Amino acid sequence: MDASTRTPTQDFIGKEARYGARNYKPVPVVVDHARDCFVWDVEGRRYIDMMGAYSAVSHGHLHPRLVAAAQRQLERVAVTSRAYHGTTLGPFLEKLCRVAGFDRALPMNTGAEAVETAIKCARRWGHRVKGIPDGRAEILVARGNFHGRTTTIVGFSSEPEYRAGFGPFAPGFVHFDFGDMASVRAATGPNTCAVLVEPIQGEAGVIVPPAGFFAQLRDWCDRNNVLLIIDEVQAGLGRTGRWFAFEHEGIRPDGLVLGKALGGGLLPVSAFLADDAVMAVFDPGSHGSTFGGNALAAAVALEALQVIEDEHLVERSAALGEHLLRRLRDVANEARPLIRAVRGRGLWVGVDVDPAHATARELVERLAARGVLSKETHETVIRFAPPLTISRELIDEAVDIFRQTVVEKRDELRAAPRLEQRRRDGERLAA
Repeated sequence: MDASTRTPTQDFIGKEARYGARNYKPVPVVVDHARDCFVWDVEGRRYIDMMGAYSAVSHGHLHPRLVAAAQRQLERVAVTSRAYHGTTLGPFLEKLCRVAGFDRALPMNTGAEAVETAIKCARRWGHRVKGIPDGRAEILVARGNFHGRTTTIVGFSSEPEYRAGFGPFAPGFVHFDFGDMASVRAATGPNTCAVLVEPIQGEAGVIVPPAGFFAQLRDWCDRNNVLLIIDEVQAGLGRTGRWFAFEHEGIRPDGLVLGKALGGGLLPVSAFLADDAVMAVFDPGSHGSTFGGNALAAAVALEALQVIEDEHLVERSAALGEHLLRRLRDVANEARPLIRAVRGRGLWVGVDVDPAHATARELVERLAARGVLSKETHETVIRFAPPLTISRELIDEAVDIFRQTVVEKRDELRAAPRLEQRRRDGERLAA
């Protein structure tokens, strides 16, 4: 195509395709700007953001209080490394620990870095506190897990495409079936130091565990002197209708991993939290990050926590999440057999598409063409995780568009056999 005839969308996508590594397959929308729950592309089309950057934009795009907090801090200092103290880190850590109910927090940047921090903590705790021989500690992880994409983490993924060609992988991880206590018991051994698990498996398709599983898992860990570490990088900070998803079963983990929404949709901020008895395994030089806990990140994260409180985003997620689930389940009943199930908690929902009839990617692209942004996982599930600031009216608008999309596809599936029969009848008549 001649350069003069290319649209801005084609031009930007073309440059990414030409110069970028091919480790992503984005939906063909080129975002130009965004505010709250809306995104506009370079052609000026408006979209409802029902993805929220995998929970990173839980506050909505460019929340004015967060932008103001960032601007104030940018006029003072952004990064000095942890070689020095600062005026923003202490207040942020104090607020985070009080909200989550832990003694201490160790700030990092990305969610994967916080998970790696938790792994290091669990192993050293296993050696120093539980007495496991150095280098022999084992961590139990769930099949279908997603904790990030570092080489250590993909090494214990159960998804072949995440692992292929990236080995050798670190030992010390044993799998169990998510939601199955018998499988946990079978995987536990004398060198088990921790269980690392998501409260809801997001990348696997928004898989909610059976009721009571985490209460039983908490009890099992207590009786076996094993740390329970919960990865709430996506699920935490209001996404499921509670501050933290573990609260749905009235338990408390020994370690908590947070990220995404902690940065307010402006920059990467993550943290590993635990009480003194666990966090004490770290001493100066044993772990760190040049950017972890930087002044700008701490200022934004502190404001992000305050906004969640002030704007009652947790309560909004609970109430609007029930509405979103109910409406999507009504659509699923109307669109069967195209949709097999709808599951989720709070403003985090997965719509399970029957691959015999369509791929989730096809429906996601049709939705985008109608002005609703979402994303598929594993070609069978469409995920909805809008900003927690979304209104009931905007949810209804997005679900109405989703209904139009899937009903249209359902009708195409019903019409296909009739069209094929007409074609065959025409061939017979012509013969």
